Amino acid sequence: PEKRIDLPKPSVDTGMGLERIAAVMQGTHDNYEIDMFQALINASAEASGTEPKGEHNISHRVIADHLRATSFLMADGVMPSNEGRGYVLRRIMRRAMRHAHLMGCADPLMWKLVPALIDQMGEAFPGLTRAQALITETLKLEETRFKTTLDRGLGLLDEATADLPEGGVLDGETAFKLYDTFGFPLDLTEDALRGQGMAVDTDGFNAAMERQRAEARKAWSGSGDAATEQVWFEIREQLGATEFLGYETETAEAQVLALVAEGKRVDEAKEGDDVSVVVNQTPFYGESGGQVGDRGTLTSAGGVLDITDTKKHVGDLFVHVGTVAKGAFKVGDEVRLDVNGGRRNSVRANHSATHLLHAALRRRLGEHVTQKGSLVAPDRLRFDISHPKPVSEDELAEVEAMVNQQIAVKADVVTHLMEPDAAVEAGAMALFGEKYGDEVRVVSMGNDFSTELCGGTHVANTADIGLFKIIGEGAVAAGIRRIEALTGDGARAHLAGAEEALARTAALLETDPASVPASVCALLDQRRSLDHELTAARRQAATGGGGGGGNKATAPSAETPEFPETDDPLAATAAILKTQPADVPDRVEALLAECQKLQADLADVGDRAAASNEGGEDEPKDVGGTKYLAKLLEGIPAKELKSLADDLKQQVGSGVVALVSVDDGKASVVVGVTQDLMEKISAVDLVRVGSAAVGGKGGGGRPDMAQAGGPDGSKGQSALDAIESAIAG
Repeated sequence: PEKRIDLPKPSVDTGMGLERIAAVMQGTHDNYEIDMFQALINASAEASGTEPKGEHNISHRVIADHLRATSFLMADGVMPSNEGRGYVLRRIMRRAMRHAHLMGCADPLMWKLVPALIDQMGEAFPGLTRAQALITETLKLEETRFKTTLDRGLGLLDEATADLPEGGVLDGETAFKLYDTFGFPLDLTEDALRGQGMAVDTDGFNAAMERQRAEARKAWSGSGDAATEQVWFEIREQLGATEFLGYETETAEAQVLALVAEGKRVDEAKEGDDVSVVVNQTPFYGESGGQVGDRGTLTSAGGVLDITDTKKHVGDLFVHVGTVAKGAFKVGDEVRLDVNGGRRNSVRANHSATHLLHAALRRRLGEHVTQKGSLVAPDRLRFDISHPKPVSEDELAEVEAMVNQQIAVKADVVTHLMEPDAAVEAGAMALFGEKYGDEVRVVSMGNDFSTELCGGTHVANTADIGLFKIIGEGAVAAGIRRIEALTGDGARAHLAGAEEALARTAALLETDPASVPASVCALLDQRRSLDHELTAARRQAATGGGGGGGNKATAPSAETPEFPETDDPLAATAAILKTQPADVPDRVEALLAECQKLQADLADVGDRAAASNEGGEDEPKDVGGTKYLAKLLEGIPAKELKSLADDLKQQVGSGVVALVSVDDGKASVVVGVTQDLMEKISAVDLVRVGSAAVGGKGGGGRPDMAQAGGPDGSKGQSALDAIESAIAG
C-alpha cells in the first residue's frame, strides 16, 4: 500500500517472550539464569556428576533448552523419525545427546531430567504431564540408539583424521560417507572436529550430496516412469480432472478420452493388449490414502476390458489399468463401468475398521499415536503408527475389544463436506503432510468415537464391518510400529483356523486346549533332556564307561520357557515356539518326532554299548612304537570331542588319540597327543591329514590337541586310517 494503515490495537512488538520477562522480573541479564532454566541445568549437573558452571556450562544450557523443545514436540504428537518434522526432532535430540557425550556421560542422560521439566512446566501445560511416560521412554530409547551411532561414527572419524594436522580440513567425500553410510550427521562431524581445531570441507560434502541426488534422478528418469508421468501431465492439462462418482454408485456410463500403452498415447487397444484408460467420469476409486484401487470391468458395444487396478495421477486424473479381454476399444467409445462390488465392500469394511483402530490406539496408548502409513486391501488391513515400543498383548487385546464394541453398537458412519480449518476445529483428525483442497470429507463413526478427514470409501454402518481381529504387531523402523488385522469373513476364517489348529495341537499332545502351552513346555524340556542323555550315552560308550573325566556333558536348563499371559493358548504356544499360530501343529508334530527319534537313538546306543562290552573294550594299537587309539563315533557334537579326547588320553597314558564323529553326514575330527610325545608328533599335522580324508581343508589347534572337519562323513574310517599311516611314517 502507498500509505501506512494504523493497527486496530496500537502496540509494540518488543520480543519479550516468557524467558525475557522472567529475566527482567528476576533481575538477571541472561535467560539461562532464570529459575526455570536453572532447575533444569542443576538437574543436568547432578545427573551427570559435573558442575553446573565452568567447562560444561554451555553443554548444560544446550541440554536444558533442547530437553524442553523435544519434550513439547513429543507431547504434541511428533515422534523421532528419519523424515519431515520427526527428523527435525531427532536432530534436536541428538545435538543435546552429543553434549552429554562431551561431558563424559556413559549412560543415557536426558530421560533422567524429564521429572525436573514436569515440575517446572507440568502444571501450566497439563499435556506435558500426560505425556511424561512417553517422553521419558522415547528419550531413553533414542539416546541408547544414538550412543551406538556416535561411538561408531567417532571411531571412523578418528581413523579419517589420524593424519590431519591441527587446523586441517576433512574432505567432503569422507564426511558424506560418514553421513550416508553410517548415519553420522554433518553437524556432529563439524562439532567433533571443531574441538580438535579442525574443519570440514562443506562444499565437498554438498557436492557429494548433490551428485547422489543427481544419480537418483537419472536412475528414475531412465526407468520409464518419468516418461509415463509426463504423459499423464499432458492428458490432465488437455482433458482436465476425472469426475469421481464412486461415493454414490458402483456403475456409470462414460466416454473414453485417452488410451495409454507402454507409456505412450494410442488411438486403439485390441484383444490381449495391456492398456490404461482415461474416461470423463468413473465410479472406480483410484489408489490413494492407503486404500487400494478398485477392480471391475469396462464394456462397450464392441469390447470388454478387465480392470485390474485403478490409479490416480497428477492428483485427480483417474487411470483404469487392465487388459482387453474381448474386442477392441478406441478413443471416443461410449462405455459402461462396473466396479467389483464384493471386493469394494471388503475394502470399505477394512477402511472403516482402520479409522476405529486409529481411534482405539490413541485412547489406549496416548495421543502421541499418529498414522505413519496404511494399506487398506480387500483381504486385510495394515496400519503403521508412531509409538516407541512394542504394543503389548494386553494393549492389543484392549484395542481389539474397543473396535469390536464400536462394531457391536451398530453406529451409522456419517460423512460431511467441510472446509479444512472448520473440520479440524470441529475435532476431525488431519494427517500431517497430507494436502487438502478447499473442501474436505469428514468421516465420523461410533458416535464421534472416530472423526477423520478422509477421501476413501466406507461402510454405511459399523455393523457392516462384521468382526475385527488383530493378527500381528511388529516394528517397521525406529519409533514406528505396524499392526495387521482382518475383518468380516476373513476374521472369522482366521478364528476358525486358529480353533482348528489349537484342537489339532491338543490332540497331538493328548491334552485339553487350555493346557497346550504347558504341554509344549514339557515337550521342549523332554527333548532337551533326551538330547543330553543321548550325548552322555554316546560319550560313555566311546570311553568304555571309564576315564577319570566322568560325564562332562553339559546338563540342559531346567527352566520352562516363558510365554505371555493370555487367554489365547494358541498365541501363547506360538510365542513359546517362536513361530506363527497357524504353524504350531506342524511344529509340535515335528517335536514329537524328534523326541521319538532321540529315544530310538538312545536305545540303539545302549544296545551297541552292551555288545561292545561283551567283546571287550577297544585297545590302543601299537603303531611304530606309539600307542594309537582310534574311534569312529556317531552324533557326538564337535564341542564335546576335545574333552572326550582328554579322557581317552588319560586312559592311554602315552600315545595318540584320534576321534571322528559323524553327524548329519559331516565329519568332525579331533586328534590328541600326550605331553611326552609332543616334541616328535604334532596333533595339528595329524588332524590335517584326517581332515583331507573327509574332504576338509586344514584344521588347527595346539601340538597336544587339534580339531578339523569335513563334508564327507562316509570317509570317517579312512580319516582314522590316514592318521595311523602318518604316525607310522
